[in-house]
Amino acid sequence: MRELLAEDTKLTADVVRALAREGLPQAQVCYGRMLLAGTGLAADAAGAFSWFQRAADAGDIDAINMIGRCLDNGWGTAEDPGAAAAHYQRAAEAGYAWAQYNLGHLYLDGRGVARDFDRAYALYLRAAKQQHERAMNLVGRCCEEGWGTPRDLARAAEWYRRSAEGGYFRGQFNWATILLRSSRPDMAAEWFERAAKGGTPCVHAAVIDAVTGAGGALRDLAARLKAELKDVSADPPRRIF
Repeated sequence: MRELLAEDTKLTADVVRALAREGLPQAQVCYGRMLLAGTGLAADAAGAFSWFQRAADAGDIDAINMIGRCLDNGWGTAEDPGAAAAHYQRAAEAGYAWAQYNLGHLYLDGRGVARDFDRAYALYLRAAKQQHERAMNLVGRCCEEGWGTPRDLARAAEWYRRSAEGGYFRGQFNWATILLRSSRPDMAAEWFERAAKGGTPCVHAAVIDAVTGAGGALRDLAARLKAELKDVSADPPRRIF
């Protein structure tokens, strides 16, 4: 049955919708996500927001975080970063790593809340300690830049490594950059390649930019990636975190 549902997204959507209508909060959140992505049915951001609200009314922490995401990005409702912060805060206080990570972004950027690097770092760290790979990468970036914590390149490298090994492509890119700076080009090439294969076109282009002009394994990687490159954003490669 599980294999059938995985192969037939329309059937999956029908099954999840039925469970959602029965009042199961986890199914309501899952169905909301399917509506957001258009998985197995037509995309409907407003409908997704409605299902997230139903689950949140039942106290589902994932749903509360997803309402924050919708308010943060204007998915199915008016964009309202202040209200997003309030929802993230509720879920973060309950220990939900994704909400801690999302709220950290708002404090880092000063969206909907006063900009506060100390709070951003603390939130990322709480999520990272729950093995949240994306938060690990942001803890590394905070350590590298001195955002909310003393600048410490050794700690930055350790958190980038942990994020990379957890499978996050931006962590892989940053860890590879550290390895390249540390004169370990062969190891850097391995992690740059993983980042390029698992990342967005922008990351793919950033990897090419980082390794172009190098020798050895990095030169070979640059050639392979340039041959694979298709439909990359017109925006120039930039420092990513």
